[in-house]
Amino acid sequence: MDNFENMDFCQSCAMPMTSEEIYGTNADGSKNKDYCIYCFKDGEFTSDMSMEEMMNFCIEKMVELHPEIDRAEATAMMSETFPKLKRWNK
Repeated sequence: MDNFENMDFCQSCAMPMTSEEIYGTNADGSKNKDYCIYCFKDGEFTSDMSMEEMMNFCIEKMVELHPEIDRAEATAMMSETFPKLKRWNK
């Protein structure tokens, strides 16, 4: 498995940024290494969610994609991670 300590994560949804194809885009079309394609496109966030709404969305996805992780574990991980992400760390 990849070493998570050296991996970049989307600074909005915490998705692992495993390749450049996942990077969002700036207004000039260049890649944005802070945010993924699902959260950031053409220099803007793709949705106007609150941190809590984004966390709930990501918890659902994590539980769906990783059956070995239950809702409580996913919630604990997201609650720890999200406040540290650039988009939400204000």
